[in-house]
Amino acid sequence: MEPLTPNSVSREEEAAEVEEINWTELPPDVTSMILSNLNAVEILSSAQYVCSLWRKLCREPMMWRNIDMHNLSDLWYLEFDLEKMVRHAVDRSCGQLLSVFIKDFATDNLLNYIIDRSSHIRHLRLVSCCSISDDGLSEGIKRLPLLDEIDLCYCSFSKEVLEAIGQYCPRLKSLKLNCQSFRRPHIECNEEALAIAQNMPGLKSLQLFGNKLTNDGLVAILDGCRHLESLDLRQCFNVNLGGNVGKRCAEQIKIVRYPNDPTDDYEFVAEIHDDASFDEEYPSGISDLDLLSDDDYNDFSADSDFSDYDPFEQYHFYD
Repeated sequence: MEPLTPNSVSREEEAAEVEEINWTELPPDVTSMILSNLNAVEILSSAQYVCSLWRKLCREPMMWRNIDMHNLSDLWYLEFDLEKMVRHAVDRSCGQLLSVFIKDFATDNLLNYIIDRSSHIRHLRLVSCCSISDDGLSEGIKRLPLLDEIDLCYCSFSKEVLEAIGQYCPRLKSLKLNCQSFRRPHIECNEEALAIAQNMPGLKSLQLFGNKLTNDGLVAILDGCRHLESLDLRQCFNVNLGGNVGKRCAEQIKIVRYPNDPTDDYEFVAEIHDDASFDEEYPSGISDLDLLSDDDYNDFSADSDFSDYDPFEQYHFYD
């Protein structure tokens, strides 16, 4: 057995002190900082039941300035009523909500509930929320005059929605309008680019991952959005940045991500879906809408069916 030295005694004492830490007795501000790293589901279903202090902190409006409801795939099997959870989180925010991130399950009704009670939202992120309609988002945007960031990724909103955002959100500085990318069938569409160029002159950051704009749409953006500092055109395969257009991008914008740039830091799946069978059937330059049947429209507008079953209702966290 090694003889004890002052250093070894000190290390043993430190280890003992670490083991004896009672995490429920941390200072409230430290505990709040830790809890703020959890998403709404984790707080409502678990963290707030640790002790009375944690429950008290989890009910504070400051804890709900940011509602993050994405990356919940590992929780689907528990059959949470996620929409009900969002409503409860919004109620707890007491009007102090600043940022909302919802993936997959948002509806017109849920969006309206959030905005009715949260007029100070500055960052709205909607990903794969196909149950939100053009009218639902356009009407909601009218009540968010302080919005300065909006992300609409893998949704199917029209150019009229972008026009409404530009009209009713004068402080908008950042837009992410990302979609699934593909080289074939070859489709060209500048509607979204023109709506951005004509209605969002104050933009500083624009991400158009997988968009179908051409050089004409890009030039319109460069003309209409003179304050752009960051432009992400990754997987925008209709854009050719050789010659004057590429030179202008480099001179006018500080940070440019080009169509074939790496996608390692992209937060979603960046897989390219190509279908060569469309090349002969459809001519170059057709509209997205030409590829949608009536059945496709019904798929996009289908109402969500959320179960009333909630395994955590026994804990009364909705009270």
